[in-house]
Amino acid sequence: MQKYRKYLSKYGPILVGLVLIAALLLLPTGYEDNIVYQESVICPAWVLSTDESLVVDTGLVRSGDQICELEILSGPFKGEIAEGNNGLNGSLEQDKLFEAGDKALVRVNYEGGEILNVSMIDHFRVPMELLLAALFIVLLVLFAGRTGVRALVSFAVCVLMLWKVLVPGALNGVNPIWLGLGVVLVMAAMTVSLVYGFDKRALASLAGCVLAVAVTCCMGMLFTDLFKIHGAVMSYSESLLYSGYSQLNLTRIFMASIFIGASGAVMDLAVDITSSVSEVVEKKPDITAAEAIRSGFTVGRAALSTQTTTLLLAYSGGYIALLMVFMAQGTPMETIFNLKYVAAEILHTLVGCFGLVTVAPLTAVTSGILLTRGSAALPAAESEQ
Repeated sequence: MQKYRKYLSKYGPILVGLVLIAALLLLPTGYEDNIVYQESVICPAWVLSTDESLVVDTGLVRSGDQICELEILSGPFKGEIAEGNNGLNGSLEQDKLFEAGDKALVRVNYEGGEILNVSMIDHFRVPMELLLAALFIVLLVLFAGRTGVRALVSFAVCVLMLWKVLVPGALNGVNPIWLGLGVVLVMAAMTVSLVYGFDKRALASLAGCVLAVAVTCCMGMLFTDLFKIHGAVMSYSESLLYSGYSQLNLTRIFMASIFIGASGAVMDLAVDITSSVSEVVEKKPDITAAEAIRSGFTVGRAALSTQTTTLLLAYSGGYIALLMVFMAQGTPMETIFNLKYVAAEILHTLVGCFGLVTVAPLTAVTSGILLTRGSAALPAAESEQ
């Protein structure tokens, strides 16, 4: 019986993860048939040649239209040669230019089997994205072995939970706070179970993680109101409202994004502390709960300095250009800190760091209590090949 329990603890999470992945893949979002443009098809096409005679070059930016001769590669018009229009709006951020030999993603508008016009969407990047993902998977499995496979299962579950549950649920008007907490709970339970199996270590890590996420959620809601941040500060949120979803509460979605964004780092630190306490208990089975908790506190203090910096860099890394603009224009610091989008990022970063600070002692306490009870029966850590 003990042998079967061991196998269940070790391989059960993988089986549950695979079943969950299959269920999520089959789960309809309800938005599969939402077609914004009728009588059109999106497909890849080769760019055979380009014509820039209608492009107006004004230094850094370009406006006008680039005309591309295309060969359609799939769909009902596969093999046909058509002329595509690439409209340029003078925005380096949004505009794209094509060259002969490029592979583009295009929208073919048609009527009665005849092509009306073709618009250029962007470069066709899916093959390179798949190549990058394949390289990542191969490297992870080669380096980490079975642990790498577990990490891939956890990664797939998280991606599918966000795309298949969180996004459609929020679009359907489900309270994003409760929805986000539920999604984080499932992702955290799956992640820590794949790390530890179904045992006390997973329970201790999950308990600390959930408590810290709850604290982060409360702090995010409180300070979003105190900072007077509207959810429209999120990129593309206004486009969502104008697409027929004006009933959505963007501010609550913004609140949910705070603790969801911090949950990954919170899970990471919770696992680190639980593993440390577990190792201490394994080496000294007669250790008391108070001593194990103190050990967890020591590890937590050491890890917090790097984890908070990691979270800061993760959030601020995409805003280097904005910081350069502020400095180049001589914007006063007082003005910078009072801008809504800056305040929103400060809120994301500091509340996320608050979650990290709380997960350390909380996980130390849950690990110290749970792992020292019947510690002799605690499964020894097994090396993964």
